[in-house]
Amino acid sequence: MARFTPDFLEELKSRLRPSDVIGRYVKLQKRGNAWWGLSPFNKEKTPSFTVNDERGSYHCFSSQNHGDIITFLIETQGMSFPEAVESLASDAGLDLPKSSPEDAAREQQIKGLAEACEAAADFFQKSLHRNQGRGALDYLKDRGVTDEQINEFMIGFAPSGRAELRDHLINKGFADDVLIEAGLVIKPDDGGATFDRFRGRIMFPIHGPRNRVIAFGGRALDPNARAKYLNSPETPLFHKSSVLYRLDAARRAAAEAKAPLVVCEGYMDVIALWGVGVKHVVAPLGTALTEDQLALLWRASDEPVLCFDGDKAGVGAAHRSVDRAMPLLKPGKSLNFVFLSDGQDPDDLVRDGGRAAFDAVLAKARPLVDVLWDRERAIRPLDTPERRAAFRAQLRDLVKNIADKDVRNAYGGELADRLDAEFSQKRRQAPARQNPWRSGGGDRARGRQGFRFQEPPRPSPGLKRRGPPASWRREAALVLAGINHPALIDRQESAFLELELTDLSLQALLSAVLTAFSTDPGLDRAGLKSHLTASGAAGSLERVLNDPELSKHRFLRPETEIDEAEQGFLNALAHHLYESTLKQEVARSASRIFTSGDEGWKAAAAAREELVNVNRAGDADTGDGGDQERLDAVRERMKQSVSKKFER
Repeated sequence: MARFTPDFLEELKSRLRPSDVIGRYVKLQKRGNAWWGLSPFNKEKTPSFTVNDERGSYHCFSSQNHGDIITFLIETQGMSFPEAVESLASDAGLDLPKSSPEDAAREQQIKGLAEACEAAADFFQKSLHRNQGRGALDYLKDRGVTDEQINEFMIGFAPSGRAELRDHLINKGFADDVLIEAGLVIKPDDGGATFDRFRGRIMFPIHGPRNRVIAFGGRALDPNARAKYLNSPETPLFHKSSVLYRLDAARRAAAEAKAPLVVCEGYMDVIALWGVGVKHVVAPLGTALTEDQLALLWRASDEPVLCFDGDKAGVGAAHRSVDRAMPLLKPGKSLNFVFLSDGQDPDDLVRDGGRAAFDAVLAKARPLVDVLWDRERAIRPLDTPERRAAFRAQLRDLVKNIADKDVRNAYGGELADRLDAEFSQKRRQAPARQNPWRSGGGDRARGRQGFRFQEPPRPSPGLKRRGPPASWRREAALVLAGINHPALIDRQESAFLELELTDLSLQALLSAVLTAFSTDPGLDRAGLKSHLTASGAAGSLERVLNDPELSKHRFLRPETEIDEAEQGFLNALAHHLYESTLKQEVARSASRIFTSGDEGWKAAAAAREELVNVNRAGDADTGDGGDQERLDAVRERMKQSVSKKFER
């Protein structure tokens, strides 16, 4: 590749007036020593964009964009730096420097291949309007393609003869090996005469840099043809994965309209949309979008719109694009998606409804995160904790693939919010569990076998007096354990993910902790606290960190060893589960195994009473695990009581 030295670039800029170059894309009016026009970066009614030929620069007051003619082409036309320089050098009549003899030879080779492709395009265009192209022309007319579209897109026809193009180009002076290398003719393996690659097909030239023809796509007229569409093979000119059909023209149109690029699936879609005035459209040559093609799109448009057929194949293509794009997302660079009705493509849509129909579809474009969420949400029902955990884990794995840290954090937060909303809705919609402590019958409320239900234990007056502060500290201790010991989150991931808190501010703080940890599992304590301080949960964090009662628990202190902290967390979790759910669960278990006079029931009742006593004592525990063994023993006896009953 040519190396553009500072001297060369200065020479290039000295030969071109910025007002002439920029004036091709922006309507400028002279005012004093400067030129003024509407911003090419923002929609506006009063000109704020100025070009100064003496300084060789432009400035946009509405967007603060500033630069020279090279920068202008890069920012407004989506060109790469070499493309911009090559385009301007062509305008200035300046030869590009060659960095080595090898580069010069390669450039000469590519020039020869491009000239062969240009000559082939001319041959195909003329063939379309001869007798042999009558069928192809009729087909195009039936599809609503006008003469203007045929000329604009240089549509042609490859005759059915075995070597008509080859013979024509050889008579024009092109060597057979050049035609082979350009992908225009095929050399058979048996060493026989070369023959045309494209025969009996409508031809669509594919353009590359500097608007030169670099390849072709051909649509077969014969319904029995082996391939409906056929592209040129890989050549020194053409790399299919790095080219988008009509990119140069589309990005100019997008810059002029200040609209995002639209990506459709085929040539005819692009041509049809151009016919109704939607000119900022490209197609990926029949392949799923590649990393190189995404880079080309993002160079010209921050959020291109991918338009897919609404059938299963179209949705599958969209999902592949999501997977390909996610690791490459950058701040401000993403994709939007639109899906057409089943069986429709853009060509069908605009033939039936015109420009308005397509504009209506574009107005419903959905961001990448929505398509990702819907895809993952539809994979499995979320009716059990295990399935919800699998859903959460899959989303977390997908987010980890995003290379950019800022985007990764943003996706982690967004999906965490959606998960919270989804699971909260499911809990609200779940049928209420039957309360075993039946109301209305008082002491006469009886089970199926006549055993009288007991009233649930009532909280002691001391528990009543403590009220919300005690419950807040109980929940705050669990969150603080994860903040001061991030390794706990990895060790007890399921416990943290399934943790339900009644205090909304603590729930928000826990969500922020899990979001930060899921997007960056390597966060240490300082990094996690720094992240939380900058989040919306900063106030809750400060309250938790500064609570004097919480600081008394040894397992919550930052200097405590992780094993001791984990044991303290599990003790606190057991106490929390008892207070929030286990009381009810013990009662339900007992009610399910009751039988008049049955020893299992008596054991269950005794276990429940002991459990109450243990947790009363546990209210004063400071995390040293003093009552944990008793609690575990009670739970084990309860479990054994239940299992023995069902064994009978």
